[in-house]
Amino acid sequence: MADTMLGSTGGELPAKNVTGMTGTGAAEAVVCYSPMMVTTYGIWQGVSPLEFSLPLFILQTAIIVGTTRLLVVLLKPFRQPRVIAEILAGVILGPSLMGQVGTWAGTVFPLRSLLTLETVAHLGLLYFLFLVGLEMDVNVIKRSGKKAVIIAVAGMALPFCIGTATSFIFRHQVSKNVHQASFLLFLGVALSVTAFPVLARILAEIKLLNSDLGKIAMSAAIVNDVCAWILLALAIAISEVNSTPFSSLWVLLSGVAFVLACFYVVRPGMWWLVRRVPEGETISDVQITLILTGVMIAGVCTDAIGIHSVFGAFVYGLVIPSGELGVVLIEKMEDFVTGLLLPLFFAISGLRTNLTRVRDPTTVGLLVLVFVMASFAKIMGTILIAISYTMTFRDGVALGFLMNTRGLVEMIVLNIGRDKQVLDDESFAVMVLVSVAMTALVTPVVTTVYRPAQRLVGYKRRNLQRSKHDAELRMLACVHTTRNVPSIISLLELSNPTKRSPIFIYALHLVELTGRASNMLAAHHTAGNQGASEHIFNAFENYEESVGGVSVQALTAVSPYQTMHEDVSVLAEDKHVSLIVLPFHKQQTVDGGMEPINPNLRGFNESILAAAPCSIGILVDRGISAATARMASVHHVALLFFGGPDDREGLAYAWRLVENPGVCLTIIRFIPPGYTPPPPAATMAPPAVAGSRAITIVPDIPRTERQMDEEYLNEFRSRNVGNEAILYAEQVVANSEETMAAIRNLDNAHELYIVGRQPGDESSPLTSALTEWMESPELGPIGDLLVSSEFSKMVSVLVMQQYVITAAQPAGMAPVVAAQAGPTIADDPVRQYLTNANQRSPMSGGGRGVWGGGF
Repeated sequence: MADTMLGSTGGELPAKNVTGMTGTGAAEAVVCYSPMMVTTYGIWQGVSPLEFSLPLFILQTAIIVGTTRLLVVLLKPFRQPRVIAEILAGVILGPSLMGQVGTWAGTVFPLRSLLTLETVAHLGLLYFLFLVGLEMDVNVIKRSGKKAVIIAVAGMALPFCIGTATSFIFRHQVSKNVHQASFLLFLGVALSVTAFPVLARILAEIKLLNSDLGKIAMSAAIVNDVCAWILLALAIAISEVNSTPFSSLWVLLSGVAFVLACFYVVRPGMWWLVRRVPEGETISDVQITLILTGVMIAGVCTDAIGIHSVFGAFVYGLVIPSGELGVVLIEKMEDFVTGLLLPLFFAISGLRTNLTRVRDPTTVGLLVLVFVMASFAKIMGTILIAISYTMTFRDGVALGFLMNTRGLVEMIVLNIGRDKQVLDDESFAVMVLVSVAMTALVTPVVTTVYRPAQRLVGYKRRNLQRSKHDAELRMLACVHTTRNVPSIISLLELSNPTKRSPIFIYALHLVELTGRASNMLAAHHTAGNQGASEHIFNAFENYEESVGGVSVQALTAVSPYQTMHEDVSVLAEDKHVSLIVLPFHKQQTVDGGMEPINPNLRGFNESILAAAPCSIGILVDRGISAATARMASVHHVALLFFGGPDDREGLAYAWRLVENPGVCLTIIRFIPPGYTPPPPAATMAPPAVAGSRAITIVPDIPRTERQMDEEYLNEFRSRNVGNEAILYAEQVVANSEETMAAIRNLDNAHELYIVGRQPGDESSPLTSALTEWMESPELGPIGDLLVSSEFSKMVSVLVMQQYVITAAQPAGMAPVVAAQAGPTIADDPVRQYLTNANQRSPMSGGGRGVWGGGF
C-alpha cells in the first residue's frame, strides 16, 4: 500500500527532481508510485490520510499558501514585494529549516509527494507566464523610444559580460561538478534579467508607477523581459550536454518557427475572434475554454521542441490582443493562478534550496562576488546611460536598482538550470538567497535615493475665489467609469471655456490596484488599448477638438482605494490645479432613486475632502449629462448661498458659469430674521492694480465670515451690474424646517444646483437640524437634502468645498491671532502670493469690466 524507495545513494535528496530520473547521472534515487493511492479510505479504517496523494497534496497546498500569506503580512511594513515572501516561504518549509525536523520532512513533504506537487506547480507557472505575456503590450517596445531600449540593452549586456567573465576566471571554484560552458551561459542569463511583474508591483506600491522614472523603468523592463526569454531559449538549446551541434540548431530553428507561427497565424486568428464578438457583449465561455486550452498546447509544443514549456505559454500570451479579450481572460484566471498555484512553484524552489549543502566558503564567497559584480555592472551601466540622457545622478541610481529587481524569471532560470544539472545544489541555494537579498534592497534604496523634482512652495490659485473669474482654470476631473464622463463634459460646457478664459483639464482615470500587472500596465497603454481608459480618453479628446478654449491631458492613476487620494492630491499639487471634480459614489436609477456604484468610492471621496491641496467639487449627476439638457439653448443654474468659505467658492464658480451667454444664474441667499449686514472691515493694504482681486482675498486684519461674505457678494454685484442673466433673491428663514420648505418650493426649471458643503456656521439654526439627518456627510446638509429620496426634483448638484489657509496675512505684518500665526512666508502660499502680486505684469482690462444696468 505504501510507496517504497528501491534505491538511494547516501540517503540524500537527489540532485535532480526525483520525478524525472531518465537523464544521465540521475541514478541517485528511485521512487515507486502506486497508481491507486489517490483518495483515502478514511481514518476509521486505520490508515493515515497522508499516505494518499490527494489528501497530502491538499494539506501541502494549504500550508504553502498559509505560510506565504503570513509572510506577506509580516513583510508588509518593510514594503517588500510579494515574491520575497513566496520564496522565503519555500525556504522555510524546505530542507533548510523545517525539513531538518524528521517527522515534518517524512510526513508533510515526503519525497514521493513531489511528483504531484511539482506537476501542479508547473501548471500554475505555465498559466502565470501566459498572463504575464498577456499583460505585456508588445507595442510598448515600439513606443518606448530609444532611451528605454538602450537602458534595457545596457542593463543586460554589462552584467551578462561581467558576470560570465568573473565566473570564467573562478570557474574551477564555482563550477566544480557541472558542465562549465553551460554553467556560464545560465549564470549570465540569471544575472542579466529584470523581473518585470515584480518591478511593476514595487513601482505601484511606492507610488512611482506614473512618474517619469517609473515609465522608463517599466518600458525598459518589458524590453529586458522579452530579451531574457530569447536568451533563455538559446541557453536551453545550447546547454544540452549530450546534444550535437545540429540538434541544438534544430531546436533554435524550431523555436523561431513557433514564434513566427504564433505571431502570423495565432494572432490574426485572435483578432478575427475579437471582431466576431458583437459590441457590448463578452466573449463566450466556449471560446475562453479553447483559448486556455491553447496555453497547454503551446507549452507542449515548446517542450517537444526542446525549450521549456513556459516559453510557449509566454509567447502565446504575447500574441493575444490586450483589449477586452485580455481583460476577460485576466479576470477569470488571475486570482486563482497567482493566489493558489504560483506559490506552489516558489515552494518547490524552496524545497530544492538546501542550505545545509552550502559547505565550501570559497565557492559561496565567489558566487556572491559574481552576483555583486554583475549587479554593480547593471546599476552603473544604467546610471551612465541615465546621465547621458540628462537624468540626475539620484534618478540614475534609483533606476539602476529598479532594473536590478529579481524574481520569478530568475527563479525559472535557476530551476531549469538545476533540472538540466547545469547548477549543483550549492550554487542553486546561494543564488536563490542572493536574489532574495538583491530584490529586498530595491524598495528601501529607491525610496531613500529618489527625490522627485521639488514642487513649488505654493501656487497662487488653490481655490476659485482667489482666481480671476475669466482667467485660466486648471481642473482635475476624476473618472472611475465611462458613465462619469458625460456629466463632467456637460459641466465643462457650462463653465464657459473660451480662448480668452481657457480651461485646462486633467482627465484622471482612477484604476484600483489589486496586485495585478494588468492594472499596473494601464498607465502605459495609451495607444492600442481597447479598454475603458481608451473610451474615456477618446471622449475628452473629441470634446477638446470640437470646442475651443479647452486643453485636455489624459492620465491614469493606479492605486489601492485606501491610498488613491494621496496620488490625486500629489498630482493636483504638481499640476497647480484650482479645482478637483469628483463623481458622487451613487448613480441615478431608472425610477429616479440613487444606488451606490462602488462602496470604496465613498471612502475615497471623504479622504480627498480631508487631504486635497485645492478646492473640491462633488458632482451628482441627475440629468445634467442627458442629451436634452446638453442641447438646450439656455441652461438654468441656481446657487443656494448661506455664507461661509464653501458658499463663497460656489459663488466663484457660478461667476465663471454666468460668463457663458447660455447660462441664467439664480442666486438665492438664505438669511435669518432681522439680519443686518456687518460693517466693512478696514484695510491697510495698498490699492490693487486695475482688474486685480488680490487684496480682496487676503485679510490684513481679522474679519468675520459675514464680513467676507458681504465683501464678496458686493464685489460680485458691482462687476455684474445690469446683467439680465443673473437673478438675486433673499429668502428669510428662521430654522431648518423653513430652510427645507423654501428649497422644496424652488422653481423646477433649474438643471444644476450649486451649494457649499458647509453652509454658514456649523451651529446655525438654518441648517443645524439638517446636519443630524445626513445620509451622505461628504455632501453637507444642503447637498444631502437635494439628492435625498425625499426631494422630488431631479436636479443635478455640485457641492463645493473651498481650500482654506489658516494663516493669511501679508509678509511683514504681525500675526493677528496666535492661532493664525504659523507658516513662514516660504511655507505659506498666500503670503507667497502677496509677495509676488506686485511683481506680476497687470492684465489689461481685468476681465469684461463693469457691466451697466441694475443687478
